[in-house]
Amino acid sequence: MPLITSPWRQDFPGILALQADGQTYLDSAATAQKPQAMLDALLDHYRHGTANVHRAQHPPAERTTRAFEDTRAAVARWLNAARPSEIVFTHGATEAFNLLAYALESEFAAGDEIVISALEHHANLLPWQQLARRRGLALRVLPLDERGHIDLLQAQAIIGANTRLLAISQLSNVLGNRQPLPELLALARRHGALTVVDGAQGVVHARQDVRALGCDFYVFSSHKLYGPDGLGILYGREDALARLAPWQFGGEMLQEADYQWASFRAAPMGLEAGTPPIGPVIGFGATLQYLSSLDPLRVQEHERRLHQALLDGLSQRRGVVLLGTPDSALASFIVQGVHHADLAQLLGEQGVAVRSGSHCAMPLLRSLGHDGALRVSLGLYNDEHDLRRFFDALDQALEILR
Repeated sequence: MPLITSPWRQDFPGILALQADGQTYLDSAATAQKPQAMLDALLDHYRHGTANVHRAQHPPAERTTRAFEDTRAAVARWLNAARPSEIVFTHGATEAFNLLAYALESEFAAGDEIVISALEHHANLLPWQQLARRRGLALRVLPLDERGHIDLLQAQAIIGANTRLLAISQLSNVLGNRQPLPELLALARRHGALTVVDGAQGVVHARQDVRALGCDFYVFSSHKLYGPDGLGILYGREDALARLAPWQFGGEMLQEADYQWASFRAAPMGLEAGTPPIGPVIGFGATLQYLSSLDPLRVQEHERRLHQALLDGLSQRRGVVLLGTPDSALASFIVQGVHHADLAQLLGEQGVAVRSGSHCAMPLLRSLGHDGALRVSLGLYNDEHDLRRFFDALDQALEILR
């Protein structure tokens, strides 16, 4: 079989710098490295004079506002949203989930139910957990089957007439498997429940069509999709966004005000109080332009081959236990008799960067009987050489620890 190489590796200076320093980066599910096109756009934005958006008539502000809104339109195209006004910029995916939990609070009454799944990231668990506590709601959890997928039979029994909202992950950041979203979303719609999809991992490994998906809200973060840090994206269907009450208050989201009263703008502006993450938004626009230039089938085939090589290599190591049945570009595992933190430390000392811990999904890891696990996650810049370095380092670390 031919060597698995990445034709895009040269586009990521961070990867090249790490490689020159003897480092191998296998933690893209936490934060991906950035393409040169994004770095150039950020530098260009700051080098040629920055300004705030939507607030002034001078040329720097007009130029910045135009670039900012061009990115909103680009995100809408990337997700096949009906219109750019269905895209809200936040300071991270976590903030987007909190926005929803606070802005929808008046939709709930005591006795209503919010449904999540057993595999949710803390960002899509804690905001709903705390909303349930504030409003006297029931928070119900969809269990997993033996393969790590949400159990649809159990879901049919749990999602019902009292369900007001379903918040669900598209692709588990721990188990690496895609969930049966179409069936779950259809079940929730049948009962008139709002639907929130955590697309933080799913959006990285396939183009999304939110209209075909049929969700009310879709959330992801820029930094996992090869974009800047500090930027979250909230898609909301126009009628769903209209149900959100303002949750933060300040400049720009205001329509009229005096000392005793105020009225507020419609979404998206009414949900973007204060100065937004202007630089990250403009940088993310360049990232999307770069990603749009790639052949998606070629990218998916590269990720598929590399992921299979990762799974094959893990299966050949004694004592390695894979968590779930991963079908995308990551794998979490434990090694019997070896602590994951010790193993990660030894890998790091050999220049191999992986993730160790609960992966912001502590209830899931505990339900599987573990306090943590090791995770290897791949980006489009990784190649077979990276996997060979990982497995060589893994074998040496296990020899020491055993």
